[in-house]
Amino acid sequence: MGRLLAIDYGRRRCGIAVTDSLRIVATGMPTVATSELVAFVKSYVAKESVDAIIVGLPKDMHGNESDSMRYIRPGIGVLKKELPGMEIVFWDERFTSVMAHRSMLDSGMKKMQRREKGVADEMAAVIILNSYLESRNYNNR
Repeated sequence: MGRLLAIDYGRRRCGIAVTDSLRIVATGMPTVATSELVAFVKSYVAKESVDAIIVGLPKDMHGNESDSMRYIRPGIGVLKKELPGMEIVFWDERFTSVMAHRSMLDSGMKKMQRREKGVADEMAAVIILNSYLESRNYNNR
């Protein structure tokens, strides 16, 4: 069984998370500049067995796709072209940024650490991946 890789796609940088090979634990990875995302993912997939990529799908409070999809779709389209056999799944990411900031506060992170923008992106990717994993485990019972 291959890993799952999650992306919290942003205009400047992307949060990345990955599961272990048994898909039990999601772990954050250092954020990647959006301009370097495709090269990073291709390199990672060449080294590790990855079965699917889970991409955060931003939605508004009514469940409609947010305006940010206008730059996410083309970016993920490039990834699909570069990795044609890879399954890419969009997954609802509503409230992941809020949850990431809440997690940072709850964990006692100092204010200066919370200001590091990549930390929230990384945590958001972990939350997206955990949400996806939980839904799959729930549906398989």
